[in-house]
Amino acid sequence: MKNVFVMDHPLIQHKLTLIRDKNTGSKEFREVVKELAMLMGYEVTRNLPLQEIEIETPVSKTKAKVIAGRKLGIVPILRAGLGMVDGLLSLIPAAKVGHIGLYRDPETLEPVEYYCKLPVDVHERDLIVIDPMLATGGSANAAIQFIKDRGAQSVKLMCLIASPEGVKAVCEAHPDVEIYVAAVDEKLNEHAYIVPGLGDAGDRLFGTK
Repeated sequence: MKNVFVMDHPLIQHKLTLIRDKNTGSKEFREVVKELAMLMGYEVTRNLPLQEIEIETPVSKTKAKVIAGRKLGIVPILRAGLGMVDGLLSLIPAAKVGHIGLYRDPETLEPVEYYCKLPVDVHERDLIVIDPMLATGGSANAAIQFIKDRGAQSVKLMCLIASPEGVKAVCEAHPDVEIYVAAVDEKLNEHAYIVPGLGDAGDRLFGTK
């Protein structure tokens, strides 16, 4: 799938193993998720446009490159996506941060939006939607659609681990959205958990069950 990018950098793969391990506690889990988000952010922002400006070094004047005025936005899907925000902000501190909250209706099983707060100029920004896990794709698809409905023109999705089913679902629903992941795992089990995965990312981030 042309819009799916799996990051195989050794540091990313090493840190991914740390958070997969069931013996990794919440403190270390949070720290490593933050580090992973920052490392993956380098790849997600690889194609930002550049422009040339003139500056003066301590030695002489020279031409140098800066990002060409693109406005960026980070949109975590609550609650697990919060664990990835600080890692991206350490890389792109000028980015605005929106939030989107979803729950699954117990009768229809459809995602329902309960909270959405986005930058007012969302239509001018390149948005990065973040969530550690891309399982069925239901929440990601709904979040992306809710954001598009509010005027977003440019959206990318960044997850740590995905299932083949989730990747397929997002590609089919949003063929214009690039997906960045550290791993595509084997499958979903009967409870819609990614196998081998890492369990419930939100519970492991915040020490809940």
